[in-house]
Amino acid sequence: MYSVKEIFYTLQGEGRQAGRPAVFCRFAGCNLWTGSEARRGHSICDFCDTDFVGVDGTLGGRYSAQKLVQVIVNCWPEGLPGQPLVVLTGGEPMLQVDEALVQELHQAGFEIAIETNGTLPVPASIDWICVSPKGTSEVVQTTGHELKLVYPQRQAMPDRFIDFDFEHHYLQPLDKSYIATSSDDDSYVQQTIDYCLQHPQWRLSLQTHKITGIR
Repeated sequence: MYSVKEIFYTLQGEGRQAGRPAVFCRFAGCNLWTGSEARRGHSICDFCDTDFVGVDGTLGGRYSAQKLVQVIVNCWPEGLPGQPLVVLTGGEPMLQVDEALVQELHQAGFEIAIETNGTLPVPASIDWICVSPKGTSEVVQTTGHELKLVYPQRQAMPDRFIDFDFEHHYLQPLDKSYIATSSDDDSYVQQTIDYCLQHPQWRLSLQTHKITGIR
């Protein structure tokens, strides 16, 4: 059974596929933070901006592979042209995602994208692999389509990942409102812009879903 926080239809908000319609399937649980605010400052990822605890969100629950895929299919508007996209996210989706689910989604006609912290290997059968390393965590998924790094992270700066094999490289400004300790003069957006200007391998990624107010 898969534990799912929420499932919903929206536009991808960030990275290479920003603006593309997708069904988001957010799995419950993470291996870098418990989700407890009391533990935020002691976690590897102390700046997480996502509620991934429990199964109480929209269409949340515990599902078999077949049932979960049916719920995802039902979220995609009938009659839309083009191949439907599902984004598997979390928390950390690779704590639960397996080949059985990937096969069921492909059989249903979906292109599959995943957003992962890279601490667990991702099946090569997934169509779009986005890795977002966090802090001191060991990244084992060093290949993929998109490397999307929250910036700045003192223990996960871009040069640490220079030998990774990804087609696209994005820096996303740290959202200081979710940091356990932060000073008022943290200009993370400008710092990210400045880094991209000096290192053109990296492109700027903004969280457009927050800017536009969509889910």
